[in-house]
Amino acid sequence: MDEVILIDKPQGMTSFGVVARLRRVLSNQAGKKVKVGHTGTLDPFATGLMIIVTGKKCREAETFTKLDKWYEAEIILGKNSSTGDPEGEITDVSDYEPSLDEIQRVISQFVGKIEQTPPIFSAIKINGERAYKLAREGKQVEIPKRVIEIYSLELLAYEYPKLKIRTHVSSGTYIRTLAVDIGEKLGTGAYCENLRRTKIADYSIDQAKTLADFGITS
Repeated sequence: MDEVILIDKPQGMTSFGVVARLRRVLSNQAGKKVKVGHTGTLDPFATGLMIIVTGKKCREAETFTKLDKWYEAEIILGKNSSTGDPEGEITDVSDYEPSLDEIQRVISQFVGKIEQTPPIFSAIKINGERAYKLAREGKQVEIPKRVIEIYSLELLAYEYPKLKIRTHVSSGTYIRTLAVDIGEKLGTGAYCENLRRTKIADYSIDQAKTLADFGITS
């Protein structure tokens, strides 16, 4: 049971939920408890590729965590979200409709090494506690900026207020934050409505199994 398993995470499930379900199925198959871990979370609203490690492969989890990642994201302009995604409180910001040229000019500014502040609703640990837990408790959360790298950022489609992008990024990059930062640069506000991770280094979503392949239906 020392394996690397590629999973296409469904929408609405936490990464920990994926791990727990797989652990239960694999342990039942093995007739003993199997160690199962993931190599990087996906937000509940997001879908796509997760690398799951089992048994002795869990020791290599950090190596997988540091790999580059590819995403496709749908961004909504004109509104902000308290969490940067559709699960937060949505507020109107602006009805200004940027031109295609403006969109192209702004997103090009994010390519390269940039500073990014991860969202407070994230799994980052602050003094030993998850940031999202502190934020939900109404506590002050200060997350330091980090340097990340965006290797490519491609505009796939734009029909206001929806903007679809494909991006290749370094480990530690938050696409929710990228969406919010794009909205701030445009002066319109923005949040990430849909997010799909399609690739991690040489591992592709096309190689992934679904939870249904393991007999998991919910």
